[in-house]
Amino acid sequence: MATDDRHLIEHFVSREEVFKGRFLHIVRDTVRMPDAGSATREYVLHPGAVAIVPFTDDGRIVLERQYRHATRKVHVEIPAGKLDAGEGVLACGQRELLEETGYVAREWAFAFTMYPTVAYSDEAIHIWFARGLEQRGARLDEGEFLDVFTATPEEFLGWCRDGQVQDSKTLAAAAWIQNVVSGAWKLDWQPPPSQP
Repeated sequence: MATDDRHLIEHFVSREEVFKGRFLHIVRDTVRMPDAGSATREYVLHPGAVAIVPFTDDGRIVLERQYRHATRKVHVEIPAGKLDAGEGVLACGQRELLEETGYVAREWAFAFTMYPTVAYSDEAIHIWFARGLEQRGARLDEGEFLDVFTATPEEFLGWCRDGQVQDSKTLAAAAWIQNVVSGAWKLDWQPPPSQP
């Protein structure tokens, strides 16, 4: 893989705010191109998110079914949520796992960071695995409705293969799930510094 990317880099010149809502913040940047020309780039600024692949002691994956208005569909997803201002990624993962599923985990392992829509958003989703789950009761946000359920890795991967899972972070996590379960990829499991 090439290591010198200077011939690909665009340089920031200026920014115009297009829209700032409660959740979305859209900007239009003017950039200088590698050939010294200029262009504009419109994209969504996002604070980032954390998603969790929680495993029960019997090896099942904790999943959610949640309606997403933008697609007008109920999606099967791994638990996830947006980072709060100043919040660390592991703390966010712990908070979201407890709020959405009611579980806390004895051990956590960072897997990867993904950018689900690189063409029009700077959103980064940090994917963690969790195990040693203890049920403490979900604490859903007001206006949040979802079903929590478990599936074997084989069931889950079958749904990904058959197109029943369409959420990008969940599909990206499927590759890790398959390789972690098979033993091909190892995770560095650690106890969290604190529990929510």
